[in-house]
Amino acid sequence: MPATKPLPMRCVHAFSAALALSVFHGATRADEFKLRGSVGAEVRVFPQSPQFAQQQRALNGSGFFAPELSYEWEQGKQSIVFSPFARIDEGDARRTHVDIRELAWVKAAAAWELRVGIRRVFWGVAESNHLIDIINQTDLVENIDTEDKLGQPMVNLALIRDWGTVDLFVLPSFRERRFPGKSGRFRTQPRVDTSSTSYESAAGDKHVDYAIRYSNVIGALDFGLYHFWGTSREPRLLPGRTHAGEIILIPRYDLIHQTGLDALYPVGSWAWKLEALHRVDQGDSFSAMVGGFEYTRVGVLGSAYDLGLLMEYHGDDRGRHSPQPFNHDLFVGARVGFNDIASTQLLTGVVADLYGGGRFFNLEFSTRFGERWKLEVEARTFWSAPLSDPLHFLERDDYLQLQLERFF
Repeated sequence: MPATKPLPMRCVHAFSAALALSVFHGATRADEFKLRGSVGAEVRVFPQSPQFAQQQRALNGSGFFAPELSYEWEQGKQSIVFSPFARIDEGDARRTHVDIRELAWVKAAAAWELRVGIRRVFWGVAESNHLIDIINQTDLVENIDTEDKLGQPMVNLALIRDWGTVDLFVLPSFRERRFPGKSGRFRTQPRVDTSSTSYESAAGDKHVDYAIRYSNVIGALDFGLYHFWGTSREPRLLPGRTHAGEIILIPRYDLIHQTGLDALYPVGSWAWKLEALHRVDQGDSFSAMVGGFEYTRVGVLGSAYDLGLLMEYHGDDRGRHSPQPFNHDLFVGARVGFNDIASTQLLTGVVADLYGGGRFFNLEFSTRFGERWKLEVEARTFWSAPLSDPLHFLERDDYLQLQLERFF
């Protein structure tokens, strides 16, 4: 099991009690319950030997189970969803873990919606980096693409009006970021040791965070503007030593104020995208952005295929001093939709550091077969990252991943 801290048990017990009470309340028809989800197997192939002695070698396998139980009543005005997730990994003990992705009750009305429990909320429009997404913690043991998120305890009230939607969030508990263990690929050197994690707030992981977001669609423009104040989901990694004298990196979570914007503006075959933020922490502040476009040709060259061309620029006013890899970078990629019954898709692209540093190539392919099966292929390669680049530790972690998933 992972070394990261679990959810406070009082939260889990409270949410479990709410689930039980809600499910038994007025349950009269079996078809109000829905059970679905998936189970799958994954294989990663690493063609290069690892950088560090304890890391897993060329081949690594794992399996996962992701069910979802839902129940609705009052003609769908009230519902509850329970979505646990479990993975067993043969190479990295920290990647063997169980998490509650969602366990939430939702009450809907014409002008408002109340959501209470553990949930996942996504904000953003960019393809190559989810810059402004801040409500949920990133689960780096699942994948380095930052797509996977841990469940976040919350109370979320959405006020729905003709002039837009206002979301109010109270986040009563904090989830630490998960990092690969000693034997895991994609780990830093020195490794991250979460046993010594520290917080700016005296309340630690019990600090209550808040967020407010306004979103609307005006004409073709779809946008959101938010402010978050609380514990940063992105830790600073400070040097330290273990009792045995090993040099390590220790996560430090600061209190921050962050204002963010995301906007999507489709015009004909073009879709223009922008994410931007301004953050204040420890008396310092910085701004960052990612923006660009996707241009789509339908039925390219008279075929059934759709071809999308993507370009996004990443900027960070901290420049070379930014601890993030996306500080002055350009992403160029392509998306192919095959428009077949198997929903086959291909996404590929390259991110280049315009300071003359590292590059990395990404490919994602997915297709369905039969009624319940899905195959996903993922490949990444990294090269030319200097010692000063945050991605340097991935230089020998090129990989090919095959995932077979069955839905039920």
